[in-house]
Amino acid sequence: MGSFALPTSDNKGRLLTGATIGLIIAGGAYVSTVDEATFCGWLFSATKLVNPFFALLDAEVAHKLAVSAAAHGWVPREKRPDPPILGLEVWGRKFSNPIGLSAGFDKNAEAVEGLLGMGFGFVEVGSVTPVPQEGNPKPHIFRLRQEGAIINCCGFNSEGIVAVAKRLGAQHGKRKLETSSSSSPLSEEAKHGGKAGPGILGVNLGKNKTSEDAAADYVQGVHTLSQYADYLVINISSPNTPGLRMLQGRKHLKDLVKKVQAARDEMQWGEEGPPPLLVKISPDLSKEDLEDIAAVAVALRLDGLIISNTTISRPDPVNKNPVSAESGGLSGKPLFNLSTNILMEMYLLTRGKIPLIGCGGISRSLRTAAKTRRRLCLIYCEHSSWRYLRVKLPFTGRVSTFMLISLHMFVCGSIRTLFLSVWK
Repeated sequence: MGSFALPTSDNKGRLLTGATIGLIIAGGAYVSTVDEATFCGWLFSATKLVNPFFALLDAEVAHKLAVSAAAHGWVPREKRPDPPILGLEVWGRKFSNPIGLSAGFDKNAEAVEGLLGMGFGFVEVGSVTPVPQEGNPKPHIFRLRQEGAIINCCGFNSEGIVAVAKRLGAQHGKRKLETSSSSSPLSEEAKHGGKAGPGILGVNLGKNKTSEDAAADYVQGVHTLSQYADYLVINISSPNTPGLRMLQGRKHLKDLVKKVQAARDEMQWGEEGPPPLLVKISPDLSKEDLEDIAAVAVALRLDGLIISNTTISRPDPVNKNPVSAESGGLSGKPLFNLSTNILMEMYLLTRGKIPLIGCGGISRSLRTAAKTRRRLCLIYCEHSSWRYLRVKLPFTGRVSTFMLISLHMFVCGSIRTLFLSVWK
């Protein structure tokens, strides 16, 4: 007669893991029979189980895996439509919601379709340099877990504009083919979707580290990539490229913007017109610097400002972490107050005449609401598309009608007023 043996600790772990996986599969199978929206919500919630796994990996490996997963469609797709109250129109383009993914996550436009499918209102790729470059020596990324932040010193690592143009061109062609082969009338979303399909695509342009003519680099980016972009960004604020931030000075900025605007305007455009041109600025600017940038932006009728890039400062409590000694730009929660204060200051300096996009420290719905109160039109999530789940979901189903109305007032209402000031 066989004997009965108690399970060992290893077996208990296997049993627990197997039971957990079984429950997830069973739960997914069940909710998939309810309705698509419920299943979609469950799937997004289930992705949080992946976060501990990514935390065990090297930061750059985790980043590459996340981009690859989105590129291959191994990420959940948002099937639930955004509430109409979240929609807004900027630059004549309709955004289904004001929350986007900033440049730096998908540097080489590998995963645009997958990321837009997750429900972002817009996705920005880059920064893209004219010639491929590896960036600064590795390691590039340092985590500050307790502070909810990272330090990166990537230095515009890019596959170059040719590789990115090929990817965006293939996607653009696929989109046109799908549209032309469809026998049904286009939906409102499809009519007003971006060049990447439903959702808006931004292209962030950078300069090569060894380039002596910054304007020529940005002009080359405009000539090659603007046909695929719903908007363009001049990135002159990364702290990891020597001399780049000097371009934020009044004279340098004025000359640069004029040349890039001229390069864009000399190209042939259809009824929609040329893509809007924005400038991304640093949070480490003096009051005089901000005044200079605001003066140039208003004088040259710049289409928008992105506020802000990463910071070289190390505010409390980051400066108590030994990792803070690493060189590079800090992003995440500690950047929130700094970037939001710059955002408010820039709104006052431009007198509401320039559309503003908030970027820096966005992680939860209340922080997002705080950004919108500073009179911006759009909001970026930085670096991690997974964090977007914690920003958008509360707006779409887990807060009161008052919060939704407040969001509409501070975002949509302000932008209508702002655009009257810009275009009248």
